[in-house]
Amino acid sequence: MTNRIKELRKEKGLRQEDLAAALGVTRQTVIAIENNKYDPTLELAMRLSAFFGISVNDTFSMERDRARE
Repeated sequence: MTNRIKELRKEKGLRQEDLAAALGVTRQTVIAIENNKYDPTLELAMRLSAFFGISVNDTFSMERDRARE
């Protein structure tokens, strides 16, 4: 699974710390999600999408990350 979290965060001018605080997670969690090293739970995926005001489908993609294959 891939995502647009880093792109969306930067568009809003947020630091990883800011996003982590808004979501109630650690900065390390945000880093891992942005680097496609961690697939968030459904609840966190929905919170991320709601935070950015877009659908889960517009935030996450089921495309395989070639580096993880």
